[in-house]
Amino acid sequence: MKTKTVIIIGGGAAGLMAAGQAAIGGSRVILLEKMKQPGRKICISGKGRCNITNSAVTEDFIEHFGKNGRFLRQAFSRFFAPELLLFFEKHGLQISLERGGRYFPTSGKASDILKVFLAWLSTLDVDIRKDTPVTNILVENDTIKGVVTKHGTLLCDAVIVATGGASYPATGSTGDGYTLLKTLGHTIVPIRPALVPLEIRNGIHPDLAGLELRNIAVQLFIDGKKKRELFGELHFLKYGVSGPTILTLSGDAVDGLRDGKHVALHIDLKAALDMQKLDARLIRDFEKRYNEDFQTVLRGLLPAQLVPLCLEQTAITATRMAGDISKKERKKLLHWLKGLRMEVSGYRSFKEAIVTAGGVDLKEVDPRTMESKIVSGLYLAGEVLDLQGNTGGYNLQAAFSTGWLAGTSI
Repeated sequence: MKTKTVIIIGGGAAGLMAAGQAAIGGSRVILLEKMKQPGRKICISGKGRCNITNSAVTEDFIEHFGKNGRFLRQAFSRFFAPELLLFFEKHGLQISLERGGRYFPTSGKASDILKVFLAWLSTLDVDIRKDTPVTNILVENDTIKGVVTKHGTLLCDAVIVATGGASYPATGSTGDGYTLLKTLGHTIVPIRPALVPLEIRNGIHPDLAGLELRNIAVQLFIDGKKKRELFGELHFLKYGVSGPTILTLSGDAVDGLRDGKHVALHIDLKAALDMQKLDARLIRDFEKRYNEDFQTVLRGLLPAQLVPLCLEQTAITATRMAGDISKKERKKLLHWLKGLRMEVSGYRSFKEAIVTAGGVDLKEVDPRTMESKIVSGLYLAGEVLDLQGNTGGYNLQAAFSTGWLAGTSI
């Protein structure tokens, strides 16, 4: 029986997993990587620590991908977080569970994930060819025939496109796969940055840059209507905001801005207290510290960096004695603490986006195999698909699962 030749385009999480599974199935596997080394995005993910997956159960996991998440049900039923953890355990890499259900290499080194894959593929005789970008995929009678690279043409029986998205282009994710697949007749849902910092109109108050807030609630409003609310962390940057809550809300914010809608954030700085309880606390603080000035009392309520902004936006004089603060002024402070408002004017580029929203239309891919419904022998895996999840290990698990399924299906 003739051995199949399988070409994998892209040496990221999906491509590496797909290459190994195709080789285990008995295929001759050639992995083509455009950069000088594969797995560059793996090595910078999770701030260099690589959050590989999450402990969430399947249904919750799928919900983190929005309406397109159900496409992953087949892949997750075959290869999911428990299987991924077992894979790394079998290859001698310890994995630790951290807060938020996130799994990381115990070593804290993302590069250890890549080392496992490269050692594994070496034992399976996978032919990894670096510095080999693909310029065209050859198709005859709607069936895969081969690929064209800058070094020449390679014939094959199947191709897995695992080129990633367009985020972090310095790692090689420059959207090449979308161009290749569009040429073959696939529909590309417009791509845009996702899990990306947001820009605030007129920038951030200079005192706030670098401040990180925890245990706050962030509401996203689009055209005056509340879209979503999240509890957690927020980070102030010179131009705007980031952090887990903002990155998760950014998908809806980006879509709203692209549609020309008004996008705003309301930040509840005292999310643990409702309006009534917070007002009672303010009354107690002002009564107890009636001989202290307003700005001193504020330092007991807020991080020091937030005090100047509060003084500016509430228009209460810093040197006013706490005992002289009127009920009207106290209510003004109360509403500011429970709803600091910021207008979103834009979002950062693909260079700062963790993932790419948009990609190949899922209606054109068989979720049971990851094979294209348009070209026989063509498979797709990872971020090139119109799938994007929240932060927390969800996107990497999707890449590993779809890569595993594509490689195994071949």
